[in-house]
Amino acid sequence: MIRIIALIILVIPGALAALGIKLMRDMTFGILQAPFPSLWLQFLAGLVFFIGGLGFVAGFIFHRDRKRNKVQSKFKR
Repeated sequence: MIRIIALIILVIPGALAALGIKLMRDMTFGILQAPFPSLWLQFLAGLVFFIGGLGFVAGFIFHRDRKRNKVQSKFKR
């Protein structure tokens, strides 16, 4: 049960990162999505979603590896 919860915790930010990539790609091709009034705002929101989702997943993996002592000595506490 705990592994399923951990998977869900990782899937949600991963989906947000994928949405961010989609929004940035749509801005590149000039496709404006519904909630955004301009293309630059759509790109900015996509960038925030992508960086936030990727940062959360990377932090989760780094925290797990730090607990299991699988990081380099300079990253240990």
